[in-house]
Amino acid sequence: MMNEMANGEPGSEDAGFGSATHVDAYTTEDGVRLVADLPAVSKEELSLQCDGEALTISAASDRREYDETVELPVPVDEHSADATFNNGVLEVAFDRDDDSASIDLE
Repeated sequence: MMNEMANGEPGSEDAGFGSATHVDAYTTEDGVRLVADLPAVSKEELSLQCDGEALTISAASDRREYDETVELPVPVDEHSADATFNNGVLEVAFDRDDDSASIDLE
């Protein structure tokens, strides 16, 4: 019974991180900062991809698989990313994308 309480429903397999994962994305004065709790993940298992509007966080190991796309609050310069991963906490910072194209009216 204690194992069921600690590990979820009886017979359920741990296929992902479920409620143990928490991701926050918020704006700062200069850009966007994202913080994600990724328990039981190693740095070597992580993969990050950004298209300027969303960040996709993927991790795969023998036991778990995680894939989440987080919409960023404002457009960012994906080439400015600065990421750290310590003790299961991923932190990614981006500069805002201030490139806006002017449109000529004729």
